[in-house]
Amino acid sequence: MKKALITGITGQDGSYLTEILLEKGYEVHGIIRRSSSFNTGRIDHLYADKGILNKKMFLHYGDLVDTSNLNRLLEKIEPDEIYNLAAQSHVKVSFELPDYTGQVDGLGTLRFLDAIREVGLKKVKFYQASTSELYGKVQEVPQTEKTPFYPRSPYGVAKLYGYWIIVNYREAYDLFACNGILFNHESPRRGETFVTRKITRAASRIATGVQKTLALGNMDAKRDWGFAPEYCEGMWKILQHEKAEDFVLATGETHTIREFAEFTFKEIGINLEWTGKDENEKGIIKSIDFERAKKLIKYNSSFGYRLDFSKELKEGDTIINIDPNYYRPTEVEMLIGNPAKAEKVLNWKAQTKFKNLVKLMIKADLEKVLIRGF
Repeated sequence: MKKALITGITGQDGSYLTEILLEKGYEVHGIIRRSSSFNTGRIDHLYADKGILNKKMFLHYGDLVDTSNLNRLLEKIEPDEIYNLAAQSHVKVSFELPDYTGQVDGLGTLRFLDAIREVGLKKVKFYQASTSELYGKVQEVPQTEKTPFYPRSPYGVAKLYGYWIIVNYREAYDLFACNGILFNHESPRRGETFVTRKITRAASRIATGVQKTLALGNMDAKRDWGFAPEYCEGMWKILQHEKAEDFVLATGETHTIREFAEFTFKEIGINLEWTGKDENEKGIIKSIDFERAKKLIKYNSSFGYRLDFSKELKEGDTIINIDPNYYRPTEVEMLIGNPAKAEKVLNWKAQTKFKNLVKLMIKADLEKVLIRGF
């Protein structure tokens, strides 16, 4: 039985990767940070399974800023594979917490690699969660493994250090260490402060009368959005490749945040139109497809509740506003990846299309509103 160690196991990617590895017969160890509140929501279904917890899945307290802790965990677990997914991963927040972001996202990777050498795990395979934010002010379209980097945030810069220290230790010490340059990947488990989940959650709440409006930032930013579980499968494939290499995982399509909002609201029967420019731009209800809304929103669930489309919404209502506080000091205007290498070498290809991604996310958030009532 192979052993895998996952940092960031309680995050979106960590939870999906854990499910994938357990399905493949791995013994999974996860590093979690101590918190005064419960932070294991994404893996609670595994945590509650007596056949999994402390038999197939083990949780350990730790942090990427604590070198001695990493050494002890590696000595104790002796993993075959390490997936370093932990990070301060919010780009906007990295401008507020640049030092912490650098400590975790940059130097945290170095601490891990040095711990591997100190403990003497010569055969371990290491996956580093790199990011499309490395490209920042893009130097070519689309972006490949050979595209020059130009990060535009403390997060991107910290991840750039992590990327190059992986390359350096691979070449200097013959470590099997790989970078997965993953473009944006979303799911119903995405954090609620990330723009995609913020949109789908707000749309479900607005449609049901729980929330009045949604505030967003740069509507023209373009991103390459895929489905997170497929990208986690790609992580695993990267470490199964016979040679340690770096790979771009992406869909090869790009859409604006405005498009994401349009498709999300359209899915629940609200058609938008836009007025104004920049900070004065507004998303206004152009029309409401009540039949579509009722079909999707009004239903009985296994919980016995009924969710109704808000009777207060009407044509002409403003439901999206622009808040300059959500602008980044330096913006990344457009990202679109070329996954040709991963498709050829790993036989990996993104399967979920943009519209289907939006559909499954809004459906999940509607269900959450139904269950919670907020």
